[in-house]
Amino acid sequence: MIKFQQSILFIACIVIAIVGNACKEKDIVEHPNIVWLTSEDNAMHYMKMYDQGGVATPNIQALADRGLTFTHAFSNAAVCSAARSTIISGCYGPRMASHYHRHQQKVPMPAGLEMYPYYLKKAGYYTANNNKEDYNICMSDSVWDESSKNAHWTNRAKGQPFFYIQNFGVTHESRVHFSKEDLDRVKTNYSMEAVNLQPNHPNTSLFKYTNARYRDKISQMDEQVGQVIKELKADGLLENTFIFYYGDHGGVLPGSKGYLYETGVHVPMVVYFPEKYKHLVDFEKGSKVDGFVSFVDLAPTVLKLAGIEVPEEMDGNAFLGMGVNAAEVNNRNTTYSYADRFDEKYDMVRAIRKGKYKYIRCYQPFYYDGLMNNYRYKQQAYVEWKNLYVQGKLNKVQSAFFETREPEMLFNVEEDKYETANLIHNDKYAGILKEMRNLYNQKEENLCDLSFYPEFYLQDVAFDNPVQFGMDHKLDLIRYKTIADLQILSFTDAKEGIEKALKSEDVWDRYWAIIVCSSFGEEAKVFASTIQKIATQDVERINRVRAAEFLGITKLAHPAKVMLDALYSTSDETEALLILNSMVLMSDIHYHYKFEINRENIASNILQGNETQLSLGYVMKLSQSSLH
Repeated sequence: MIKFQQSILFIACIVIAIVGNACKEKDIVEHPNIVWLTSEDNAMHYMKMYDQGGVATPNIQALADRGLTFTHAFSNAAVCSAARSTIISGCYGPRMASHYHRHQQKVPMPAGLEMYPYYLKKAGYYTANNNKEDYNICMSDSVWDESSKNAHWTNRAKGQPFFYIQNFGVTHESRVHFSKEDLDRVKTNYSMEAVNLQPNHPNTSLFKYTNARYRDKISQMDEQVGQVIKELKADGLLENTFIFYYGDHGGVLPGSKGYLYETGVHVPMVVYFPEKYKHLVDFEKGSKVDGFVSFVDLAPTVLKLAGIEVPEEMDGNAFLGMGVNAAEVNNRNTTYSYADRFDEKYDMVRAIRKGKYKYIRCYQPFYYDGLMNNYRYKQQAYVEWKNLYVQGKLNKVQSAFFETREPEMLFNVEEDKYETANLIHNDKYAGILKEMRNLYNQKEENLCDLSFYPEFYLQDVAFDNPVQFGMDHKLDLIRYKTIADLQILSFTDAKEGIEKALKSEDVWDRYWAIIVCSSFGEEAKVFASTIQKIATQDVERINRVRAAEFLGITKLAHPAKVMLDALYSTSDETEALLILNSMVLMSDIHYHYKFEINRENIASNILQGNETQLSLGYVMKLSQSSLH
């Protein structure tokens, strides 16, 4: 009997050992390879797989057929460096001051957090980037094994899992910086006659040609995507590799890149996944994912797929990986986006989308969308659009790009995908407006948005640890936002708050109060004497400039002397950019003030700054123009 029991016990131990080893083998997850194919400047609106008016992209479509199509993928910013800084950090730009394009000074990562490839590399991945970085954030040497035009997965150790990014620049905005002669000399493959122009664009041959040429570039990009897929297949890697394709922000047609409209932030995204890793994807192959995903979610997603714990300091949420539920992802319905200084042009704009509704908050609505930005206006279509406006040849929808905006905008982007009908004053949407405004306010106040301070001030006091500075000054940031939000009230309701802020001892209270007055324009003339005093006596240089801006908008005084004195007295290039931004507004199509600039009076370090030179050159050009 004892021997029988011992035999049973022995057999049981063997069974337990076998099952235990099997469980251990099952628990061992082979790390998948992950490839990101990133095209520059592509909104989803111009690809046939998303819109019938777009161009066919058969190679990207083939990935989608064997994977997933994300119908609501968004860049959180509408320009390269701000978007890529969000991706590499997994954090929203305004809370860490990484959202200015491009950086005047790089910022550090939040305390305790590394750029996501660091964690992949630590887990044994070969990390390779070919080859664009464009981060506004300080990068350590422990991020990439290789980041260059020669970077490739074949440079890894034998059997080593890899994370690889291939960037495609053929669709970049610069590719439509063609000459007028090209219209007759360079024919497009995509038919100009097949182009359905956006309702906010003028119906001209130049706009049709630009559309067709852009679609040709998308076709070329798709061919390049196909070539990388062929390389992966030739190396026998397709069944071990996730492949993501996405555009790095919106498209290049006028009013898209650089703006928070859907054409600037709603991007194409597809993900191919091999059957071997089906357990990491709770979606069926070939399906569409309608849940909202944003660039802030990409870092958590790639770490989740690699079996790496996602740091709590990241703002995003994984949308693929072990334990990520498809139903939960498809229930996600919000995205947040931001714009501030893009090149030399300042314009603080924020947006939040929930479902089909989009709420946009313009903090300086008197800065119209079409305000001069030198890089944008290298594109012939921008120049023609502006000229047609000046000549009075545009309809109301087409003219909006060059006119003062509302501080708030609300759109139904499913019915109005080019955001041409602002619903803000439609009583039918009062409830939706309140909901969207509250949702936005909650996001902003929790975020500690640093842009309620001017960039040049942040550089001096906050850039060693922007995140901590924001948390330390959260109550101040909320107060500045509250003053700025006086813009959305009637002037009668806002008047008392404006008066109090204009007389505040806090310099940035006064700063925002002046901006609010400029938003109200003529109605705010009751504060003229106070603002005139600020223009000549305020201790803060930029407040004197903002006061002169208000006086120029209301035609109470010529702004040149105050603004030029400020420009001549600063040695800070970033502050000079903000001063020049006001001068550009005063010089451009609505106000026509002249500025006789003496270069000898400007600090030499400012004259050497590239973005400052762009603004400075434009103001000088206008000051000498015969149009005045």
